[in-house]
Amino acid sequence: MDELSRMRQEYEAGTLDERLMAADPLETFTEWMYDAIAFGMKEPNAMTVATASPEGKPSARVVLLKEVTADGFVFFTNYLSRKGMELFTNPFAAVVFDWHDMARQVRVEGRAEKLPAEASDAYFNERPENAKIGAWTSPQSKIVKDRAEIEHLQWEMAQRFAGKKVERPSHWGGFLIRPTVMEFWQGRPDRLHDRVVYYKTEEGWSKHRLAP
Repeated sequence: MDELSRMRQEYEAGTLDERLMAADPLETFTEWMYDAIAFGMKEPNAMTVATASPEGKPSARVVLLKEVTADGFVFFTNYLSRKGMELFTNPFAAVVFDWHDMARQVRVEGRAEKLPAEASDAYFNERPENAKIGAWTSPQSKIVKDRAEIEHLQWEMAQRFAGKKVERPSHWGGFLIRPTVMEFWQGRPDRLHDRVVYYKTEEGWSKHRLAP
């Protein structure tokens, strides 16, 4: 595909001055998230989460951010999925938010930890009934014969919980990613982009400009 080598987009949406940015990157992230929502980005909470096996083999997928706290980023998943199992054995993760239409990107590195059961229960109880059934249905990341097998499992679970409250399965819940590095990227013309990175230290956060 020769067309790929000829694709080029100049970014002229804005600038990024580290001197004007908050001392806490989570405060800056929250401001950027509000900007993305106001801009009309489709699913601005979509984030790519990269994990690695104990041997260092990486994998990445897109999940949905469900909460930003003073401690970090919260998402929910099947704990028996590949990402879940990898985070239990190697808790270091990387995250990317790509707000391409705004010429913005946020990159995060940090350590994941399992949310308390009470927090996972609270979110699970807010989910639609079909999503609750889905959490019981899918043996996420496992090989299945075909689509019909999944649909049959869904039917079985719907029958099992007919007229009953659907409790959260123990294999499903949340992770909190506590950031240790956060980088904010703003596209600029001539590929001389603005990049500002925060590093977590014992004293708090340090902030620096990176070369594009």
